[in-house]
Amino acid sequence: MPREADRLNRLRILTEISALINSTLDTREIRKRATEAATLLMHAETGSLLLVDPERNELFFEVALGEQGEKIKEIRLQIGQGIAGWVARNGEPLIIHDVQNDERFFRGADQKSDFRTRTMLCVPVKSRDTVIGVLQAINKKDGRFDYDDQETLAALANQVAVAIENARLYEELRETFYGTTVALAETLEKRDPYTGGHVRRVRNYSLAIGRGLGIQAKDLERLNLSAILHDIGKVGVRDSVLLKEGKLDPDELAAMNQHSLFGAEILQHVRHLQDVIPGVRGHHEKYDGSGYPDGLRGEDIPLNARVIAVADTFDAMTTDRPYRKALSVSTAFSELRKGCGTQFDAEVVETFIKAFEQGEI
Repeated sequence: MPREADRLNRLRILTEISALINSTLDTREIRKRATEAATLLMHAETGSLLLVDPERNELFFEVALGEQGEKIKEIRLQIGQGIAGWVARNGEPLIIHDVQNDERFFRGADQKSDFRTRTMLCVPVKSRDTVIGVLQAINKKDGRFDYDDQETLAALANQVAVAIENARLYEELRETFYGTTVALAETLEKRDPYTGGHVRRVRNYSLAIGRGLGIQAKDLERLNLSAILHDIGKVGVRDSVLLKEGKLDPDELAAMNQHSLFGAEILQHVRHLQDVIPGVRGHHEKYDGSGYPDGLRGEDIPLNARVIAVADTFDAMTTDRPYRKALSVSTAFSELRKGCGTQFDAEVVETFIKAFEQGEI
C-alpha cells in the first residue's frame, strides 16, 4: 500500500479504535482494547501494556497478549529495568531493531514465555506529563518499525492515557458515591443498636445471590445500591415504633410497614437512583401476593426485591433481637425453604443457600 494511503488507513483505524477505547469506563476493558489496537496498528506479532505502580516504583504487565500472556503478567520490572523500564524512567519512545543485542533488554519475559523478542516499539503512556505506563508492540510482521509507527503508537498512547484517566476519575466518584450511600444507610442503623452491620450483611448476601443467578454487571450495580438503601425509608418511622422492644400493635405495624414506601419516595428525588427504587419499594412483597406495599405476586415482584427479601430475612433470623436470640444458620435455611413459593422465590432461596454453603459469602 502506498505510504500516503497507509497513513490514511492508519488514521481511520486509529479514529475507530479511539472511539472504541473511550466508549467504556471499565479500566480493564480499556487496557485490553488498547493492547489489541497497538498490535493491529503496528502489524505486530503481539503487544503489551505495562502500568506504573508508584508505591513500589515498578512496572507490571497489566495486559500481555499471546498464548503465554498470563505467565508474563507475573513479572514486575523496576523503573529503569529493561527497555520498558527505560521508557518509563525517561518518558521517551524507543524503536529497537535488534532487541536480543540491546543491553537494556530484560530476558526474563522471553524465558518465562518461551518467546523470542526480535524487534520492539515502546512508547510512554502519559497523563499530565506523568508516565503512568508503557505501551509496546513486539516483532513487526513485515519489515521494521519506523518513525511513522512511532507517531501512530504515540497517538494511541495519548488516547489510552485520556481514557484511563477518565475511568480513574469515574471510579473515584463512584467510590465516593458508594461510600456516602453506605455511610447514610449506616447512620440510620445507629438509631437501632440491634441492627448494627445489617446493611453490609444484606448487601453481601444480595450480591452473592445476584452472582449466583448470573445477573450481569450493570444490573448487579443496581442490586448493590438497592441492598444498601433497602431500609432507608426507616428514617421516616418514629423512634417509638422503630425501637420498640416488644411486639408491635396493629397501628405500629402499619406505621413500620410504611418504610418501603418512604424509601421509594426519598429516592425519587435522586435521578441516578431511579432504577434502585423497585428493589427498595418491593423488598417486603411476598411471592404469593400477601406482602406489601403493592401486593405483587411471583415474578411480578422485581428480581432485586426478591433477592433482598431473602437476604434481609436471613439476616433478621440469624442476629439477636431484644425479643429473641438468633437462630442457627441451619434453622434459618429451613425457614427459608419453608417459605418457598409463599414468601420467597424458590430459585433465589436455593441460590443463596448454595452460595453460603460453598463459602462464597
